[in-house]
Parts: sequence; C-alpha cells; structure tokens
Amino acid sequence: MGESVSRPPLPFLPYGRQDVDQADIDAVTAVLRGDWLTQGPTVEAFERALCERTGAAHAVSCANGTAALHLATLALGLAPGDAVVVPTITFLATANAARYVGAEVAFADVDPDSGLMGPEQAEEAMERATRAGWRVRALAPVHFAGQTADMTGLAALAARHGLAVIEDACHAIGSVDVTPDGRTLPVGSNGFGTLTAFSFHPVKTIAAGEGGAVTTNDPALAARLRRFRNHGMERDPAGFEDRGAAFTADGTANPWYYEMAEPGFNYRLTDIHSALALSQLGRLDAFVERRRHLMDLYTERLAPLAPLVLPAARAPWCRPAWHLCAVRVDFAAAGRARAQVMADLRGLGIGTQVHYIPVHRQPYWRERYGDLALPGADAHYTRTLSLPLFPAMADADVDRIVTALAGALGRPSPA
Repeated sequence: MGESVSRPPLPFLPYGRQDVDQADIDAVTAVLRGDWLTQGPTVEAFERALCERTGAAHAVSCANGTAALHLATLALGLAPGDAVVVPTITFLATANAARYVGAEVAFADVDPDSGLMGPEQAEEAMERATRAGWRVRALAPVHFAGQTADMTGLAALAARHGLAVIEDACHAIGSVDVTPDGRTLPVGSNGFGTLTAFSFHPVKTIAAGEGGAVTTNDPALAARLRRFRNHGMERDPAGFEDRGAAFTADGTANPWYYEMAEPGFNYRLTDIHSALALSQLGRLDAFVERRRHLMDLYTERLAPLAPLVLPAARAPWCRPAWHLCAVRVDFAAAGRARAQVMADLRGLGIGTQVHYIPVHRQPYWRERYGDLALPGADAHYTRTLSLPLFPAMADADVDRIVTALAGALGRPSPA
C-alpha cells in the first residue's frame, strides 16, 4: 500500500490585504535613518504626488480617512442646525464626521444593486431634512467599493441648491469619472465637488499603515484644512492678528511665535506613513489594473451561479479602481443563512465581510431620528457579501473562492 501524500493547507484569503514590496520597505527605512519621523519633507512630497495624480490644486494629508472627513466638515464651517446628506450604505465615519461639528445627518437611500446614492435619493433626503427644520449645507456621496456615485447628477443637484460636495472617496483612489460628453476626471480632482476625502488604511488600494488626505481646488479651504489638522495653529506671519507680539520693532517676525484663532486637532500624518504611501502611490496603476482583472474574472466565473449570485451592478459613468468585490447573494433562495455561509467559507480558508450595516440602523441614529424607511439600502444589506480582492491574489484563487461559495450555498461547482 502506497503512502498517502499530505498537502500543505491552502493559504488563508482575507477579504482585503495590503501589498508591500521591498521598494516600500526601503522607502520607510530611508525615513527611519533620516532626520524627520513626524511631519517633514516626505509628507510634502506625498502631498505633491497626490496632487499630480488626482489633478487637484491642493492635497492635505492627515492621520486617517475619518480625520479627512472631519477636517472637511470643519473646513466648510458646518455647525449645529446644518445638515449633511449621507448615504446610509457607508462606514460609520461618513455620518459621524457631521456630528463631530454638531451638524445633523440626512440619511439617503441607495440603489439596491450598486449600493450607490443617486440624485433622486439625495433629493428625497434633502426634502426630509427641510421638513425637520435643518439647513442642508452639503452632500457627502460615497464612492462605494471603488465605483463612483453619479457625480454629474449630484453636482447638478448641489449647484441648484448652493450646496458643498464632500466626496467620500475612501474606497476610490485611482477611480475615474466619465462625464456624459466623454471627459474623464480622476477622483480627487474635484471637478464635481468641493472636497474629496481619501483613506490609506491597509485594506484600501494603497496603504500608509494608517493615513488619509483631503484634496481641494480652493486655497482658502486648503489653508483651513492645514490649520485644523495642526491644533488650529497659524505660523504664517501674514495671518497674525497680534502684530505687537508677532513682530519686532523693525518688522521682523519673531521666529517662535504662533497664533490659534480657533481650536484644531492633532491629525498630522508622519513622514514614516507618508514614505509608505508615496511608494505605494507609485504602484497605483499596477494595483488598479490587477484589481480590475480579478473583478473581470469574478464576473466570468460567477455567471453560472446567476441569479443566485450576481456581481455588483456596474455604474456606467465611471472606470472603477475596485476596492471591494461585493457580490449580491440571494441567501433566502439558497436556503442558507449568511452567517453560516461565511462560517463555511472561513473553514475553507476564505475570509468574507459585509459592507455595510446601514448606518441609520445603528442605535445612536435610531434614537436620534427614529426608524427610517430606506428600502434600497435594506435590500442591498440583505444580499451583500464581500469576497476576497487584493492584488497578490492569483487567478486560481478566484476559481477556489467561487467553487467554495457555490458549495456553501448548496450548489454544484460552476467550474
């Protein structure tokens, strides 16, 4: 009788993972061996590179994506009595950023097949906010999973009502909007909006460890962003109000002097994190290309499982840099609970996640606003499941995942 051959276990596939190479490591090491660890020349280099990549006039880096959203609300001067329209399919931070400054959140419904807020859903949320007596000051569209919201329609809505637009692009570095006349606008260029917030968390398309940024084309907003990320401090002599304390008799600025006109935060990004982000930004095109290839493979391999499993509906107005592979699964038709499917997949070395529990369902928001009827979001949440997607995945990993998913749903392998 021959001896059995034992095979090593297959590697675990999380739903997302950073891709760090030797060049990234070398970039961080160079900073560690240099003179600056906190906010120094590498931060400035990263901000310049982000401007070049997005086409924005200004990029202000910060500690993380949540800080980026908070800085955006601060820069716009949002305050109690104001309201921000936020799609309920997003991470908690988008809505929380409005509350940080005392503003209210008008939760908007989303398209159940894409998870994206459109102009109709935003306008319905605005009408609800007006009935509540709030001043709607801004729209905060979320570019979910890498696909952009309908920015042509949302920008037109904002223009009609004199609203600012804060694009939550924490999923969408590298994505591109395509206008009805065929123009292409990189996300972050602010061709449609006022401010764009990014995240560089490890599961995002590029990683800084933790990090974020806000881009804008408005120099006054950029100045406010920089001031708020650094305790509200002003070090530019041109902005000093107390001229007697700030300057010597001959008009020379005192080198130690600074002023604080209003409180800010310590939201600075370090040179260490910026070194990794800058190196990763140089790899963005390769990351985006690989993610698009894997998503095309998923679409092809999942086709035999339709209509039980469907890819996210594709938005025709963008070229996404896919952050998530969020598929739609009819768990009821399969007769399988989502939690059990996820547990079965994990047992096979495949990590999944749900993006997201609708934010308006959270206890804080239900206590504040009551139970809202947002059926598109509820339908999206009931069916969504995020499958592994990261650049280091092999093509064969997609076959492994789809085969395992079919089995967990009680269906034969589509291969």
